[in-house]
Amino acid sequence: MNHTAYFGDGEKAFALTSEMIIELERKAGSGIGAIYARVLAAQFHFDDLIEVIRLGLIGGGTSPEAAQKLVDTYAKPRPIMETYPLAFDILDWRWNGAPTIANDHEQVSAGSLTDD
Repeated sequence: MNHTAYFGDGEKAFALTSEMIIELERKAGSGIGAIYARVLAAQFHFDDLIEVIRLGLIGGGTSPEAAQKLVDTYAKPRPIMETYPLAFDILDWRWNGAPTIANDHEQVSAGSLTDD
């Protein structure tokens, strides 16, 4: 599941692949369920947010070096309330899939909305 969002200097793809989840669990010392629950309840460690974003970037195709530079520049020094929504969205996309929006009589994937 890829999530695309503006981060740093432009639109970036984020994906918590299975391999990135395993690395996140290793770095956090907790399972993905506990990490998701902590973030959902706003009981997270700062590093939870940073690692979700960094590993999401890597899973989305950014090199590890570039991902580290992006989080060092655009996540770590910023207010937590700017970083939190992105980390939550990355986790939530993997946990629940792409969000859907009711559009009159049908469900439309948020990623496929177009302006008419």
